[in-house]
Amino acid sequence: MQNNSYKIAPHLQQRISADQAFHYRIVPVGIEGDTLRLKTDSESLQELLTELNIVLNSHVLLEQCQTGEMQQYLTANYRQHAKTEISQLGYSKDFLKRILLEAKGIGSSDIHFEPYEDRCRVRLRMDGKLLEYYTIPIKDYPTMVNKIKIRANLDIAEKRLPQDGRISVNSNGQDFDIRVSSLPTLHGEKLVLRILSRDSAIVDLEELGMTSEDLVRYKNGIKKPNGIVLISGPTGSGKTTTLYATLKILNDGTSNILTIEDPIEYTLEGINQVQLKENIGLDFASSLRTFLRQDPDIIMVGEIRDVKTANMAIRAALTGHLVLSTIHTNSAWGTVSRLIDMGVPAFLIANTLNMSIAQRLVRKLCSCCKKKIKVNKDTFPADFSAPKNLKHHFVAKGCNDCYHTGYKGRKAIYEILAIDKDLEISIKENKLQIDSYLNHNDIPTLKTNAIDLVEHGITSIEEVYSLLSSR
Repeated sequence: MQNNSYKIAPHLQQRISADQAFHYRIVPVGIEGDTLRLKTDSESLQELLTELNIVLNSHVLLEQCQTGEMQQYLTANYRQHAKTEISQLGYSKDFLKRILLEAKGIGSSDIHFEPYEDRCRVRLRMDGKLLEYYTIPIKDYPTMVNKIKIRANLDIAEKRLPQDGRISVNSNGQDFDIRVSSLPTLHGEKLVLRILSRDSAIVDLEELGMTSEDLVRYKNGIKKPNGIVLISGPTGSGKTTTLYATLKILNDGTSNILTIEDPIEYTLEGINQVQLKENIGLDFASSLRTFLRQDPDIIMVGEIRDVKTANMAIRAALTGHLVLSTIHTNSAWGTVSRLIDMGVPAFLIANTLNMSIAQRLVRKLCSCCKKKIKVNKDTFPADFSAPKNLKHHFVAKGCNDCYHTGYKGRKAIYEILAIDKDLEISIKENKLQIDSYLNHNDIPTLKTNAIDLVEHGITSIEEVYSLLSSR
């Protein structure tokens, strides 16, 4: 649970950068006319006041506070990870560049620019949750939109239709890409910027969150020379990251690996990566058709969206290739139902599907402030039977270390289902209830892995509540 008593309004927060806040130990708490009121725990008020009047180019009024209170303000409103890069700007007036670098520096995955009747808010997605960081006056918003669209090579005159583009950023020796999506709304164009890292070194299968048993089961499945491995889950559940980590293991220099992606999120040395371009006919299905003439060993398809792509993937698997892809379903076994609903014959699924994986991302509780409490009957969903030995669980509180969110980092939960002879028969006979099979073979599901994290105090019941319900 986030502590809001030290939160300041976004329009105040953006008056100074995170670097300035931590360097001078100041936070803005009010504006009265042309005067900016700042809190500080500095003892040299007059010296600090003189410097801030110059640096901020504004009339400043300082209010002294205790060191503990100042630390609460700083950690509740600013993050310090972007300090080096932001300082390289010399606090320039390039507000867009500041937002991009700060978002990358603090580990944000997406930046949302959202226009409303009298203002625009800028929200950053951190650990899967959106937090408001800045506001932009509505009169200045069209200029900001045009700056972004120009850098993304989009048509600034077209405001009625959605557009997609890409920005490449190079700063302080770091390269990263940003995918830009524009959407016309009632009060103007909403923009979402997805931050894409080019550094594949951060992707490691061993560290994604699989249990040791799941890891062994997964590695056995991807070592087969042909067949299909499908990873399912909602948007933002880490499916693509798992695929990249898998490709790193398979990329041993002896195989021809081809990928078709939308977008290319990481650059992998030694792998032939193709960017999807549907506007010119380069879609998943047509790319797969071409890939088969490129003497491939392993093919990665960003997503199976339709029966055309599914049939091409099955054709590739039948002709001796290993195919990796993602699909949107709620469980590992639900992938089979989804393919059948698409129109793929059950016998082809049974003959080609090696493994189906479902995954989710959950936030990890902050180890510094999580609080242990007793379990009561209302803690879990009504249709969930909690383990009898589970007497306590942990809840989020919030502290300086986790910026008062109660959570720090995320962890993946997996459900890994290897298709054996028994499951092949179930697929061919269209038997879609396999609960007894899972219990008999001690195969952990998303639900059992989720409650295991709760038992070990890694995450909260609130984070995995939807997984614990039978619906």
